[in-house]
Amino acid sequence: MKKAEDIFKRKGRSNVTIGPEATVLEALRIMAEKNIGSIIVMEGEKYRGLFTERDYARKVILYGKSSSELQVGEIMSEYLPHVTPEHSLDDCMEIMGNHNIRYLPVFENEEFYGVLSVIDVVKETMLVQKDTIEHLQQYLNS
Repeated sequence: MKKAEDIFKRKGRSNVTIGPEATVLEALRIMAEKNIGSIIVMEGEKYRGLFTERDYARKVILYGKSSSELQVGEIMSEYLPHVTPEHSLDDCMEIMGNHNIRYLPVFENEEFYGVLSVIDVVKETMLVQKDTIEHLQQYLNS
């Protein structure tokens, strides 16, 4: 069974981060430049939360606040459930589904490890299924 760490082996562990004092507009610019839907909020080496497109849509636009004045730390998602690299893909999907979230922080020994997106988990699941199909085809053709 595939685990969260398998996704990081495939995609790497480069994390795009920003400080909590940065403006929402700064975060959005970085996210657009990197073509990502979330950015990790770090204070020094300490994980503080995630800022996501959903945070922007629900906490800035809907309340008529200014993204050039509002700080990321004021609206980031702080208390998301998290997993370890050893959690299975099924566990990750279940947690994301139960909590209606698209991003899942990963910690190893209480240290921040990275973030999984629902797309990461779906891609890895599709790769597993593709491998299974190829193995079955080879078996049937042998």
